[in-house]
Amino acid sequence: MEFCLRDLPAVLEEAVGGAGPEAMQKAPPGKWNSTQILEHLYLSYTATNQAIARRLNSGKPVTKAATLKQRLAVFLITGIGYFPEGVKAPEVVVPRGVPPELVRGTMFAEIQRMVSGLDDCERRFGPRTKIIDHPILGPLNVNQCRKLHWLHARHHARQIRERTSL
Repeated sequence: MEFCLRDLPAVLEEAVGGAGPEAMQKAPPGKWNSTQILEHLYLSYTATNQAIARRLNSGKPVTKAATLKQRLAVFLITGIGYFPEGVKAPEVVVPRGVPPELVRGTMFAEIQRMVSGLDDCERRFGPRTKIIDHPILGPLNVNQCRKLHWLHARHHARQIRERTSL
């Protein structure tokens, strides 16, 4: 597999490097700073973990059908690996001031919880069953979730490296 969520902590640690609090606050006008980007990633992991827990507790896959626009977006992202720039984040994952110490102290545990939860869903429902209803992309299966989170983290790791070197 070309992407492995277990590698995300290393990808994010490398991106942050030794950046101090001042460097973590740098950002181009109107853009998130690195602290906010990490919070955004943390919120995406906790939201995914909540969705996984709901799915495992209900024992039922997602039954909502994807729209044509959603199927195209899923193909572009999880099929060919194109991660678009400038897409507005769903409200649930917009940074809202979670303390940076909490984010950095618990984010890697959330990633591990997500990895385990996706593995549990794959065992229970199979790799192709839709298990998460993403607010923009619609229904996603386990492998699509994995690839989405891998590409998402790498996209933001690049932004963190750029911003902390401003």
